[in-house]
Amino acid sequence: MGDLVLSVQPALSIESEFSAHLHALATQKLQGVVAKDGPEVQSLRHNVDPLLSAFQPLRSGKLVSVTTSSSILLSSVPHLYKLAQYPIVLHVSLHPTDYPDYSEITSIRQSGFTFLQSETLQEAQDISLSAHALAVKSGKGVIHFFDITNSANDNAIRIEDRELVRSVLDLDATRASPLSGSGSSTLYIDDGRRADITETNLPTVNANQGQHGALNTSTEQSTAKTGSRDASSVGSSMRESSADSRPSMSSMTSIDSTTTRFVSSEDILYYVTGIWSQIQSVTGRAYQPFEYSGPANAESALFIFGSTGLFVDEIEASGSSVEFASVGIITARLYRPWLGTKLTESIPSTIKRIAVLEQIRRKTTKWGPILLDLLSTLRTGSSTAGAPLIVGHQLGYIEPATARQALRGIFQNLNSPSPVQNLEVGIAGGRKQALEEFHPEQPKVENAYMKILDQVFGQTLHVANRQDATDVGISATIAANPEFGFGSLLARMDHRKRFAGEVQEAAKGQDFVTDVPQRWLSTWALNAEDTRKANSIAQEVIARLVTDGSNLASQLLSSKGLFFKESQWLIGSDAWAYDLGNSGVHHVIASGANVNMLIIDSQPYSQRAAADAARRKKDIGLYAMNFGNAYVASVAVYSSYTQVLEAMIEADAFDGPSVVVAYLPYSREDDSALTVLQETKKAVDLGYWPLYRWNPGTDEEAEPTFQLDSERIKQELEEFLRRDNHLSQLMRRYPEFSANLSGSYGSEVRALQKRKAKDAYNAMLERLYGAPMTVLFASDNGNAESLAKRLGNRGKARGLKTLVMAMDDYPLEDLAGEENVVLITSTAGQGEFPQNGLVFWNAIKDTADLDLSPIRFSVFALGDSHYWPRKEDKIYYNKPGKDLDARVAFLGGKRLTDVGLGDDQDPDGYQTGYGEWEPKLWQALGVDKVEGLPEEPPPITNEDIKIQSNYLRGTIAEGLEDTTTGAIAAADQQLTKFHGTYMQDDRDLRDERKAQGLEPAYSFMIRCRLPGGVASPSQWMQMDAISSSCGNETMKLTTRQTFQFHGVVKGKLRPAMRAINKALMTTIAACGDVNRNVMCSSLPEKSAYHRDVHLVSAKISEHLLPSTTAYHEIWLKDEDDKKTQIAGDAIVDHEPLYGPTYLPRKFKITIAIPPHNDTDVYAHDIGLIAIKGADGRLEGFNVLAGGGMGVTHNNKKTYPRTGSMLGYASADKIHHVCEKVMFVQRDHGDRKNRKHARLKYTMDDMGVDVFRGKVEELLGYKFKEPRQFEFKSNIDRFGWQKDETGQNHFTFFIENGRIEDTAEFPMRTGLREIAKVHKGEFRLTGNQHLILSNVHGDDLENIKKMMKQYKLDNVQFSGLRLSSSACVAFPTCGLAMAESERYLPELITKLEGCLEENGLKQDSIVMRMTGCPNGCARPWLAEVAFVGKAFGAYNMYLGGGYHGQRLNKLYRSSIQEDEILDIMKPLLKRYARERKEGERFGDFTIRIGMIKRTTEGKTFHEDVAEEESGDEA
Repeated sequence: MGDLVLSVQPALSIESEFSAHLHALATQKLQGVVAKDGPEVQSLRHNVDPLLSAFQPLRSGKLVSVTTSSSILLSSVPHLYKLAQYPIVLHVSLHPTDYPDYSEITSIRQSGFTFLQSETLQEAQDISLSAHALAVKSGKGVIHFFDITNSANDNAIRIEDRELVRSVLDLDATRASPLSGSGSSTLYIDDGRRADITETNLPTVNANQGQHGALNTSTEQSTAKTGSRDASSVGSSMRESSADSRPSMSSMTSIDSTTTRFVSSEDILYYVTGIWSQIQSVTGRAYQPFEYSGPANAESALFIFGSTGLFVDEIEASGSSVEFASVGIITARLYRPWLGTKLTESIPSTIKRIAVLEQIRRKTTKWGPILLDLLSTLRTGSSTAGAPLIVGHQLGYIEPATARQALRGIFQNLNSPSPVQNLEVGIAGGRKQALEEFHPEQPKVENAYMKILDQVFGQTLHVANRQDATDVGISATIAANPEFGFGSLLARMDHRKRFAGEVQEAAKGQDFVTDVPQRWLSTWALNAEDTRKANSIAQEVIARLVTDGSNLASQLLSSKGLFFKESQWLIGSDAWAYDLGNSGVHHVIASGANVNMLIIDSQPYSQRAAADAARRKKDIGLYAMNFGNAYVASVAVYSSYTQVLEAMIEADAFDGPSVVVAYLPYSREDDSALTVLQETKKAVDLGYWPLYRWNPGTDEEAEPTFQLDSERIKQELEEFLRRDNHLSQLMRRYPEFSANLSGSYGSEVRALQKRKAKDAYNAMLERLYGAPMTVLFASDNGNAESLAKRLGNRGKARGLKTLVMAMDDYPLEDLAGEENVVLITSTAGQGEFPQNGLVFWNAIKDTADLDLSPIRFSVFALGDSHYWPRKEDKIYYNKPGKDLDARVAFLGGKRLTDVGLGDDQDPDGYQTGYGEWEPKLWQALGVDKVEGLPEEPPPITNEDIKIQSNYLRGTIAEGLEDTTTGAIAAADQQLTKFHGTYMQDDRDLRDERKAQGLEPAYSFMIRCRLPGGVASPSQWMQMDAISSSCGNETMKLTTRQTFQFHGVVKGKLRPAMRAINKALMTTIAACGDVNRNVMCSSLPEKSAYHRDVHLVSAKISEHLLPSTTAYHEIWLKDEDDKKTQIAGDAIVDHEPLYGPTYLPRKFKITIAIPPHNDTDVYAHDIGLIAIKGADGRLEGFNVLAGGGMGVTHNNKKTYPRTGSMLGYASADKIHHVCEKVMFVQRDHGDRKNRKHARLKYTMDDMGVDVFRGKVEELLGYKFKEPRQFEFKSNIDRFGWQKDETGQNHFTFFIENGRIEDTAEFPMRTGLREIAKVHKGEFRLTGNQHLILSNVHGDDLENIKKMMKQYKLDNVQFSGLRLSSSACVAFPTCGLAMAESERYLPELITKLEGCLEENGLKQDSIVMRMTGCPNGCARPWLAEVAFVGKAFGAYNMYLGGGYHGQRLNKLYRSSIQEDEILDIMKPLLKRYARERKEGERFGDFTIRIGMIKRTTEGKTFHEDVAEEESGDEA
């Protein structure tokens, strides 16, 4: 009931007594009694000041209820006094559940709330309804409290009758007079709101009566008190007041007058009895403020304020036994206001003795609060004669088996001549397990920061309020707060200070056996406060004391831990950012003590807009900086691991308080790392969570005290400061412009801009002839906008007066005056409108007054019919266009054509549908037969871009100098690929930045050229440094056996390229329509043989390099470089191998060394299979050609292909062979259709024999017959291996090739440290792993020690994981349709349990995943592969060859995780049970008939297990 339910939970991943049911109801979206679509349910953690979230909706007139345990009540007292004056309902379950503590209710009894209690399940339902009705009628807060154990065994009840609920709530009256909020929004100053009642037509004193003045005074006082609160009256004019509170005087006459007064206890009684009467009339269930059950002539009674169920059951079970026959039970249904007269009325006059049973665990007074309430009612006044004797009892935990015994004890005490007051009954304080409250547990995701602290400080780390610590007599909740932790740290520091004094005294004495300990103790004492020195000396001191063995030495050793200077920390959550938790933070900072605080903020960026603005969450970082004496850092582990390390080290080194505020956003404590990463990136990128460090201690060192570490914000801040400085000067010079400048983006100015733009265009159109056509677009990625502009140009050519505008830039009020309107929209998100059409659509959707009957219109929509794979989600396909078409027609518009639908799945994408729709539009407009239309220029192709680029220059250099955007021109984006870099944008941030009106978060990927994947330790360290200084602090080892950097912003492209060049490496031709990085098997066990083959790979790579000097000019040339730039009439470059248009498409070469096909030799344009001679050295190569992986979904004209054998060639001639194969492709490849431009299609079009002949013609000789070879696997061999020379090699498992530091695994740091001492090589593998190569025996133990230190020695993973591979995909790849690198590890984890159960944990099964069908991770050769089709959906392929020799085939289309698991788990179980000896998984799936064998690329789409929906022939 109500508009909003605040569900308070111990943790978001831990359900409360209410939350699971509430969320289930919210999910079902059942119609509510008050809110049409059911109430909104908002989950809140119990320690984040949850009641703060009630103020804003209450003030906006919403009906709010809260479900919570009693644990939050005491800490929320400051809010309760104010909330009591609003119609809010708190449903409170008393905790702990085994033995509830009613003291949390009695402690807040004076807060102004009305308190109602229920005991059974039926009562809980009725009293809940009563509470909501009472809150609405009285305008005051109501707390409904109960002990769930009382109703644990109750039978199910019927849901309350809906009509009864409506009647009791009096919804019509409520909605007729909506709840109004207070004019003030402050939480910390009394806004003066009080629940009050306005009474009309009251009798007033006649003007002639002498009492006029007195009454008038009273009225004025009332007005004075309440006049300022008229706006906050909660529907009071519609409420009836209590009849017995009205004056009745014969001398008064009734005239029209009103008076306002506060709601009184009599009013509450009036309302609640009325509510209960309504319930009784329908259900027969009666309720009273105080309820008595028992004999009418009872002499003894129990007044129970606690869990009554046990005693009630026992008394009822005794039946007519004499023992309890004359015993009554009294309970308080309406606890506050306490109505003494109603209590007196409810109990029989025969009662002589009352035993008060209070379940109060936290006693603050000698006498219990209920005892005092009864004494004030029954034992005070003018006469106490005949009043019953009242004896208080403290009710402890009662075992059910001892309930009768406890009752006997109570009545024995009650009936004794001198009863004992405050007698304890049962187990005082409750049984042990009942006392175990909810212990706050650190959410799993927050372990990241704890692990970093452990990594940095190791054994010297001390967390004072660690949640797994035990403090005798201290509750977990108290132990976790900052005040407790700070106090314990002060005590700890004082203890060490005393110890240091003891050490100084010991150093001066003569009580040691030798004088050696004295010298060491003196040295330690001098450096006791220097962390580094004290900790380095400590072990030596301890060793000397152990050796000495004297009594004094033993005494000091008993506290040997104090020799180490600890890194002392307090760890808190964002609960410390609210006022009720912030006092402890204030104490720490204000003290100036050398204490470190790590405060973790978990509010997701995506929820910040929904956050209550009135919650007043403090910016602790800014708060701490204002003190001036504290080190402050703002960090985010999922944004910059390095910055977190720097901040923690600096905080610990700072002599004074340090505050590190750390971002770790999650909606639930068990959120995935991917979810946390995406939220973090949004928050950091858009400035919600800036990364910075403030160190006031650096003043003397002349270093900046404030360091902004958010790279993108830093750039935008510099631009803002320049712009802000200019505007400030302008406004000071021209004050009259100030308001216009500051409000330039206000709604009025924007409307004026729209109007001027359209009027100016209309004026121009008036000079033209022809009918008007207004084209409005909403574009998500530019396609709809381009289409609209092209349509506008075509309309002009046909004589139409065309206007083209974005929907949100168009003044909507003019729409009805148009003649012909064309609406073009793409599809965003889950069937949503693009950002620049959202305002337009919302206005169209919500209006009922817009008459569009004068206009004719047509809609064209762009979408992807397979973006949502589930059938129930098909409605999202082109939903914005369909909705717009229906809405405009509903408003009276007449269709020119049916809605046109462009589908990305069609052979030509959306152009297929557009080509059918546009002619119909011209026909409807009568301009379809216009003659003499000018020819449209053909679209610019990649071939045009290349030939016009002046050998790959284009306007790249000019684009790099343009600081107004993070992007470069579209043509340059194609050219930079030849230079080894792709422009990308962060797709995790794309939608949010668009919503903020910002351009995408553009950055660049840089790929190095590294023939054979071999790098020196020096090169490794330089690559690592580049990833920090220019990239996103990670490196990617790619499936092309090289380094790749991501997140390089445009301003850092040149520095990165120069740093790569300084490392004696390059990026030229790492991408683009040229020969790319040449791959080579790593083969660590055959060192000399590998060296021969690697030299060939380097020779081929060098031989096929482009010759253009553009790379040097753009990236490496500086002002001192005297080389001539190629421009104008200067000397023109020459490309002897490639020519000015280079190759039709990319060209890839790889070398495999049998028996290992670890480079997927069949998957490349040229695959070279090394052949060993009789001497064990390289002799030559078998040559494969025509392999390739790229495919387009649903287009059967595209397919993957394995290479065809051309023959054998000797090693000394192989670079010429590669050249001639490339020449045939250069001259015969398809340059018109890039989807048909790879060598694989050239070979199939020509035929293998013809192609071979062309190559041999260029060579001048024929290929020899291929030599024998055998492949046994295409995966890497992990762990240590020794080669024939005695050198050692270790293959690291680098999951999906990502080199990064995480809290769990400091991989990047470890490899960097190893590179500093390693004397051999680093070899990158084609499976994205890494080999530490050529480790000399003398260095082996040290290397192993370092590997263990950084957890790099672990290769004990499942065979499936070790054999897996994934491409980058989201967030940087613009082609990705689904996750890959970030998801495959999670999927494997969910399969590993099944592998373990079926004995397959160590079995190698090649599984690969890509985010799109372009095949970067070579999925088509895997035994099982998943290729992204849409977000969260994949095509599944089976039957690839384990050696990489056979293509797989489609098994299922567009399946999601649950379907993947449902297929894979039974299949793995069957494989374990039915496979033959040595049979591989891919072969098994073919043998059992699950999938057909793919014999060649052209049959890839034939005989599939399931046709891909929407296939095109």
